[in-house]
Amino acid sequence: MSARVTGGAMLFLVVAYDHPGPVGRERRAAARERHLAQAAMSLGVRAVYGATILDDDGEMVGSMLVMEAASRDELDAWLRVEPYVVEDVWQRVSVHPCHVPPAFRKPAPA
Repeated sequence: MSARVTGGAMLFLVVAYDHPGPVGRERRAAARERHLAQAAMSLGVRAVYGATILDDDGEMVGSMLVMEAASRDELDAWLRVEPYVVEDVWQRVSVHPCHVPPAFRKPAPA
């Protein structure tokens, strides 16, 4: 199954875990607004959807994002300016090409 979608773009699953404990929570809180406001589209990268990873106590401990980009290089360029990367919120980040069936994809913004 190919990770390519319409127009030659690719989908990537980004799984990122925060630094543990109070340090991670403080960094996430400080960078959250910038993270949510990040204009990935200006770099040719689009968030298809995302979610916060929670621990058993309901605390935010990471992020899961499905991103659309023309290439892995474009995705990496976005990661270099992503506030959670720049501000050292995420301790570990893994990126995987993925496929999201159309029934599970939200439409691109108009």
